[in-house]
Amino acid sequence: MKARELQELRQGSSPQDLQEKVQDLKSELFNLRFQLATGQLENPMRIREVKKSIAQIKTILREKELRAFEQ
Repeated sequence: MKARELQELRQGSSPQDLQEKVQDLKSELFNLRFQLATGQLENPMRIREVKKSIAQIKTILREKELRAFEQ
């Protein structure tokens, strides 16, 4: 996920949108792992990218939670 996309998620997305994005990425990760196990995966680096994107979005969610708690 590019820095510009992350910035847009930080500013314009609601927590529900971010949760949906995480769920979509988790299902994609499941499919990628399944493809890896069956030998059909063309780009193994995609697994790493998806895991990193999930972590980045979860970090944004946590930042939003902490900001809401402070106010």
